[in-house]
Amino acid sequence: MTNYKPDPLPFDELLGLPSYSMPTLTKNKDKLAFFWDKTGQIELYVLDMETKEIEQISHGELPKSPRTGFTWDKEGKKIFFGKDSGGNEQSDIWVIDILTKKAKPLTETPKAQEHVGKISNDNQWLTFMSTREGQMNVFKMKLDGSEVTQLSASDIPVNGGIWSPDDKFIAMGTNEMKTNLENDDIYLYNIETGEMERVIRITEEGSHDRFGDWSPDGKSFSLMSDASGLNQVGIYTIDSKEINWLSDGSVDENGGKFSESGKYLVVLRNHESTLKPIVYDLKTGDKKELDIPEGLAFFYDFISDDKLLFLFTNPQIKGDIWIYDIATDKYQVLLASEYGSIDKSKLLEPEYIKYKSFDGLEIPAIVYKPKNIPKGVKLPAIINVHGGPTGQFFRTFDVMDSYTASEGFVVILPNIRGSTGYGVEFRDACIKDWGGKDLQDVVYAAKYLKSLPYVDPDRIGVGGGSYGGFMTFIAVTKEPEHWKAGFAWIGISDFFTMYEESMPHFKYFLARQMGDPITDKDLWYDRSAVNFAEKMTAKLLIFHGINDPRCPISQARIFRDKLNDLGKKEGEDYEYMELDSVGHGGFGDIATRKLTVKTMVDFFKRAL
Repeated sequence: MTNYKPDPLPFDELLGLPSYSMPTLTKNKDKLAFFWDKTGQIELYVLDMETKEIEQISHGELPKSPRTGFTWDKEGKKIFFGKDSGGNEQSDIWVIDILTKKAKPLTETPKAQEHVGKISNDNQWLTFMSTREGQMNVFKMKLDGSEVTQLSASDIPVNGGIWSPDDKFIAMGTNEMKTNLENDDIYLYNIETGEMERVIRITEEGSHDRFGDWSPDGKSFSLMSDASGLNQVGIYTIDSKEINWLSDGSVDENGGKFSESGKYLVVLRNHESTLKPIVYDLKTGDKKELDIPEGLAFFYDFISDDKLLFLFTNPQIKGDIWIYDIATDKYQVLLASEYGSIDKSKLLEPEYIKYKSFDGLEIPAIVYKPKNIPKGVKLPAIINVHGGPTGQFFRTFDVMDSYTASEGFVVILPNIRGSTGYGVEFRDACIKDWGGKDLQDVVYAAKYLKSLPYVDPDRIGVGGGSYGGFMTFIAVTKEPEHWKAGFAWIGISDFFTMYEESMPHFKYFLARQMGDPITDKDLWYDRSAVNFAEKMTAKLLIFHGINDPRCPISQARIFRDKLNDLGKKEGEDYEYMELDSVGHGGFGDIATRKLTVKTMVDFFKRAL
């Protein structure tokens, strides 16, 4: 960086900006609950929709990094949520009274993972998903925690638990096709008979078909299916067993929330790393695209028949809660983001690009770079790989990558093969091939960076979390010549050990993606980076939370121990850090967020 001095964004202030998440309305639409980390950690808050007054409801009862959601009771008096211990995701179901602020556990299953479902319309029952009997299945219980009943009993994960308006059925999703794991079907559980029946199988070839929302009269429901190659939204009529497809199949659409009268159905259109609500008029057949800026609109619900509430973010908006009037095409900001003293004009505006991979396929990506790079300056660059792999980078307010770029790095966020949002073929291209075509997409991201006039081709790093951590391990061992440094954050280095330590529903996901540890043992060995650690030439930072249940801490320790066995020196050849009381991630509370980003950026400053 000769003759170049970066102008970094203010670290403490930027990384300390509070965020809203999971805005959730009561049944009567008079209160809005949401997560907010204004105090430094995530707490529950409630907004009175009439007076606009905000009240903090929880005071330390929530987990540092919630991995499960919450739901209101039908009277708007209680909120049910999941709470784990130190990020281990062995969450129990808790309830908090919004008047007294008193919280208590309703389940105590320290060896099981449990997720809040939905409240019955008569306000008597709560569905929840749990691994207390082995595989993830759906249960119900009274709102005081009594009369727990198991509803589904499958050796394949079952999700859902959404009550029909008359409380006669509960919608769920699972898979009966043992020979095709790439299949999800919709089921209805009959409360009276106790039978669970598959509603429809759109194709015998296997597709992801998922329940959306019950119509107000309970005679139909919205659903999503990728049987056509892209996610489409339709409405299934129970009596006729027919589907009316709303999406034309030209672009990826998800969700499907009915308005109060059933006049509208709103879906989310996923296009080129943006999410935008699309409103279908079910009487006229017309559809309307909301007149909002390019970005990410999600966590949506109807306030009234013509007004929609959602969370909105883009590179210049951290995350507001908006109300959109469908009739007038106008929106208002209900809750605005905070920026402190930060000059928003200094925020970086990323570029959305596409580069060609080894076989000519175009890979979408988002690129962050410092402003006003002087001519002739060559900067180090980092490839950030997302988790999943069935995840996606969006054009959103990204404090980590924006800050990293402001420190003088070029950062590329590629949506490599395996990512969602670009169709089934693209998403499934690396099934039983993690570390194959996807790795080449990462390598070609490095080649793209090297073609840029302001990038130093000899200072390229790779990093990421979860699957991105796996990709970092496999990149620095299988394609070592491309990297000077790597940041393996909560990654995977040995598939066999990970499978042995995983919960049943995580094992199912791994089997869906990478096959079986016995029949596919050669593949698993070849894609376990620990077996090729001797090839690593890059300096590596291994960063992991000790309570991680998805990518256990053993994954970091195994690779570290192998490096030691090879004669590598900690502090010289690699760096290593474990975080206490942290699970999968590390962005739940502001202090851990700051530690994670600072550790990563400081490492890349030294290593690149």
